[in-house]
Amino acid sequence: MTKKEAILQTATFLFAQKGYKETSISELSKLTRVAEGTIFYHFKNKETLFLAILEKTREVILSEYEQFVKDKSVQNGMELMENSIYFYLYLAGKFESQLLLLHRHFPYQLALENKDCRNHLEAIYDCLVNIFERAVLEGIKDGSMDELPARKMALIIFSMMDGIVRLKIYNLYNVSSLMDDIILSCRRILKASINP
Repeated sequence: MTKKEAILQTATFLFAQKGYKETSISELSKLTRVAEGTIFYHFKNKETLFLAILEKTREVILSEYEQFVKDKSVQNGMELMENSIYFYLYLAGKFESQLLLLHRHFPYQLALENKDCRNHLEAIYDCLVNIFERAVLEGIKDGSMDELPARKMALIIFSMMDGIVRLKIYNLYNVSSLMDDIILSCRRILKASINP
């Protein structure tokens, strides 16, 4: 792992755990064993570092999704939706710090005054919603789902999954016990004529 990658990984963890204001470059320097000057060589300031984390998060989501679907064979859009649900839970397990960071309030406060931050957040959420929308569009096309507004359905399912992931990240509920019910609920939302 390069110094830059170590800085990004550790900073992601610190921002997710402590927040933006409470994360200091000196603590980041100690944890990474990288001089503060080296951190500032790679990232102009703390805000630039945070924006780089957001950009990296989107890249990771896309890369992981491409790898995830490459290894899966699906018959129709409904199966693709089920895989998308499993993917989001997989993502939450493997990249917990990134999702915890997205569930904190400070990125959205910063986005109010920083257009780049807002653009990065929009790109991340578009990327995530697109995963679910792709499944809905495929399901409508192959008849495994009713003709519904694809983007709206994708937003509804993503929002449900994001709420469930929040429970998982904060260790409030064993999400695996909900999987059958989550899948059944999504089937019912997307196909009125479903036989459970």
